[in-house]
Amino acid sequence: MDDTAQHGAEPYRLDDQVGYLLRLASQRHAAIFQSQTIEGLTATQFAALVRLSEHGKCSQNQLGRLAAMDVATIKGVVDRLRQKGLTLAEPDPGDKRRMLISLSPQGAALVARMKDAGARITADTLAPLSPTEQRSFLRLLAKLS
Repeated sequence: MDDTAQHGAEPYRLDDQVGYLLRLASQRHAAIFQSQTIEGLTATQFAALVRLSEHGKCSQNQLGRLAAMDVATIKGVVDRLRQKGLTLAEPDPGDKRRMLISLSPQGAALVARMKDAGARITADTLAPLSPTEQRSFLRLLAKLS
């Protein structure tokens, strides 16, 4: 029995599969991001810094949730950002076992420059789409997320 008879639909084609297409789009975006990144930041570092600028001082775990990163990933990201002098860590006055993460003055200045770069990266990533398609695409991606 072929794929069409088994599933009652079109035959399976990799080029029509959501995971494959999302991966290709993600690779395209990653290449654009890397070509325009500021100070060698990774996409995860970029996201963490922007979330800190939006939400202010927070715990490492909260930052991970805000930036959609697991515990191990956010720990590495925070460690590297601190090593670069972009974030500060201080004990939580309410729980001395917990550290609160915030932007350093250098980190805050970098975020201001990064937001413009982020907008250009998004525009370049979405450039093959019309403005209407861009809005629809972003709305649909948000729905999937």
